[in-house]
Amino acid sequence: METALHEHRLALRMRPGRKRDFSPVLWSQYFESMEDVVVENETDLLNCSYTFRIYKSGSEGPVLLLLHGGGHSALSWAVFTSAIISRIQCRIVALDLRGHGETKVRNPEDLSAETMSKDVGNVVEALYGDLPPPIMLIGHSMGGAIAVHTAVANLVPSLLGLCMIDVVEGNVKSGQIRNLESARVSMVGQVKQCEGAASPECPKAIVEGIIEEEEEEEEDDEGGGSVNKRKKEDDTETKKEHLYTWRIELAKTEKYWDGWFRGLSNLFLSCPTPKLLLLAGVDRLDKDLTIGQMQGKFQMQVLPQCGHAVHEDAPDKVAEAVATFLIRHRFTEPIGGFQCVFPAC
Repeated sequence: METALHEHRLALRMRPGRKRDFSPVLWSQYFESMEDVVVENETDLLNCSYTFRIYKSGSEGPVLLLLHGGGHSALSWAVFTSAIISRIQCRIVALDLRGHGETKVRNPEDLSAETMSKDVGNVVEALYGDLPPPIMLIGHSMGGAIAVHTAVANLVPSLLGLCMIDVVEGNVKSGQIRNLESARVSMVGQVKQCEGAASPECPKAIVEGIIEEEEEEEEDDEGGGSVNKRKKEDDTETKKEHLYTWRIELAKTEKYWDGWFRGLSNLFLSCPTPKLLLLAGVDRLDKDLTIGQMQGKFQMQVLPQCGHAVHEDAPDKVAEAVATFLIRHRFTEPIGGFQCVFPAC
């Protein structure tokens, strides 16, 4: 079986017209700066300082605080950042949540909604003090849930708006990236070298391996097969062939899923700020959101032909939707000749 898989991959690589550049791209190609924000945790008995990795761009306008999905990192917002900065006046702060990316905390396994939402509030306070600028929370999947919990707990006093991307109660799928450009910058933040590996793994192989898994899955689907590879299955294969694995095993976060997503739709609807919901498909809508959307309680846009990582698969479309939302509510101004078309709903 392993031999057949290896031969299939070789055939994919040798196929005419399939030569593609899988080499990683540095964060600096998309963000202007990177820093580690130090947060003093007063509730920690050991008085430990936590450091939260953030990536920033822009110098004026509202702050868009970006929260990634489970298993991802702030680098997943790289291409989106370039797209949104070119359309409107805004400042980007993309955050590695605890247990993810390069953020360092004493108890990274505590991924409860309460703890992570407090982290967001603490980072905002550390960055801006008692007078933070207008901030819009934008979160994908798990990050969208944390954005809602943060808003409901009033942990960002200058909250301007709220955006959830492909978050519906009970949705915990991770999904892989279909956009090679985004994968080249973001995948390095999602994987790490396996313990005991004999030598460092070439970063290029990390991206190439992930993209090939996705391509094989799509080819099987086109042929009528049903191959839904999950991260847990990938771990075993990648350890054998590439000596790398995921930074975080999503299966181990299952005990927190209920806290992230239960009642999330009603919490989202209860937030008094302007709200935007971006979905990969209408099948994500539950009853509460459907009724709320019909009542005009939030703005919604469906971006078809995207996987779960909507902001990575279609960064320009997501940037256009967010930019239009902000301009519509007069939170910012367009730049670079950006012309927005207001959606009907």
